[in-house]
Amino acid sequence: MATPYSDNIPQVVSDIVATPVVRNIGFSDLREALRLGWEDFKAIPSHAIILCIIYPVLGLVIARTVLGYSVLPLLFPLAAGFALIGPFAALGLYELSRRRERGEEPSAWHAFGVLRSPSFGAMLGLGVILLILFVVWVATADSIYVALFGNTPAASIPDFASRIFTTSEGLKLMILGCSVGFLFAVIALCISVVAFPLMLDRHANTTDAIRTSLQVVMKNPVAMATWGLIVAALLVIGSIPLFLGLAVVLPVLGHATWHLYRKVLEPDPHPWQEPPHPPKGRRYAADFPASLLPWGRDKP
Repeated sequence: MATPYSDNIPQVVSDIVATPVVRNIGFSDLREALRLGWEDFKAIPSHAIILCIIYPVLGLVIARTVLGYSVLPLLFPLAAGFALIGPFAALGLYELSRRRERGEEPSAWHAFGVLRSPSFGAMLGLGVILLILFVVWVATADSIYVALFGNTPAASIPDFASRIFTTSEGLKLMILGCSVGFLFAVIALCISVVAFPLMLDRHANTTDAIRTSLQVVMKNPVAMATWGLIVAALLVIGSIPLFLGLAVVLPVLGHATWHLYRKVLEPDPHPWQEPPHPPKGRRYAADFPASLLPWGRDKP
């Protein structure tokens, strides 16, 4: 017999089924995610580098600015901050991996498909949270340096290195700075480890995405701690040659994060179906160069 609430039952059941189910994963899954990330990078290297070229360029700009304005103490915090904002910046890479996983041949323009995602507002919201975390980290690192060495800037790179490696204050700075930076990295990892791929794939809101990321970390603490160490180690390696290595490291990590998301969550039993793309019309010379832009290429 029907009840006043019977019409709501299908919706409730659908919501329960749609809740992400977290798996237990091990070190072999992390290796496989990195391997698949590397395969994605090899399949679409030019696209990945184009998307991430801003990072080595930004790194060089940061280095030049730091040297030019004698704010050397901020160089390491700014470089380390890549780990905090990287998950948001890799949105385009997740989209490329998602399309390649479905058997498509992604192009550079497909990375901008995230801009049309129903959950792009949620992604932007979490991105703002990570940006705030990054700004707070840099300000905290600067405050620690000033508390130990005062406001007198280092005269040169050798002077700065001497302060850091030959004084008791330098030792305190390294210990305290790394400890505080570790806490910021843990926070970023916990709230975003699978959040952005989840929002892209299942169009979750910000709250649900953060909650799922926390559940992933709580259910797989050792694996997620290992993943965080892998990310940190690769970022350090990529930063050593004037940040140029990040043009490879960041795309690989971005693609690998998508595959990590796939491994740590059960597949969605009711995946969202994308609407069919409208047929392409004829191209005219008068449309150039507007037709090269993603929002100008869907004209009939």
